[in-house]
Amino acid sequence: MILMTGATGTLGKPLLSRLLGSGEQVRCLVREPRRLGPNRVQVQIALGNLADRTGFDRALRGVDTVIHLAATTRDQQRGTIEEMNGLATLRLLNAAKRAGVKRFVYVSSFNASKSSPSRFIRMQALSSEAIRKSELESVIFEAGVIYAPDDPWIKLMSELAKLPLMPVIGSGKAAFQPIWAEDAADAITATLLQGIATPGAPIALAGPETLTQDQILRIVMRHFGAQKPLLQNRYWWGGSAF
Repeated sequence: MILMTGATGTLGKPLLSRLLGSGEQVRCLVREPRRLGPNRVQVQIALGNLADRTGFDRALRGVDTVIHLAATTRDQQRGTIEEMNGLATLRLLNAAKRAGVKRFVYVSSFNASKSSPSRFIRMQALSSEAIRKSELESVIFEAGVIYAPDDPWIKLMSELAKLPLMPVIGSGKAAFQPIWAEDAADAITATLLQGIATPGAPIALAGPETLTQDQILRIVMRHFGAQKPLLQNRYWWGGSAF
């Protein structure tokens, strides 16, 4: 039995479909089962969220693998980035140990560092370290940009493309290897079901092409029929990540 968090997210949706298509038994920790779409009739439902300190033990009964994808990039009423990402991951990890889970799967960012200026990235680095140091078999994937047509980032870009200027985080020269969510899901499924992972060693999820942030934004703007000047800004819009 697999327990999956973040099953309604950009990566979670295609990954869940592949796991079910492979005949895996999956239990999803979700707040709103309806967001699972047609898959909700094929999975076990565990009602809960990252802020629920008591629901993990119940959700982990009979589970041998945890796939932890759920995360938030901004503070919420239910908790801060540190609480929802860092502390929640630690609680889930500890609950997994108590439940006798064998394998813990996590998706982080490339070169996540505890000294990063981004609170979100710092929590990923701390979470990855805790998972690697646990006695569970750890499978950690590292990704840059995972995208899909309906993902929140693309939707945000569609709105920002309406502005006179397109805001850019930092210099715009940071390089990425964007990967389509469907391809990332294929890679994770093959790794988990075919046993090709080296426990503890991070596995890269990256597309074939290297693009700067400026190039990615220009491609997105072209898709939405908008060509606007780029405005570099060293702060994350909304102030949620710093």
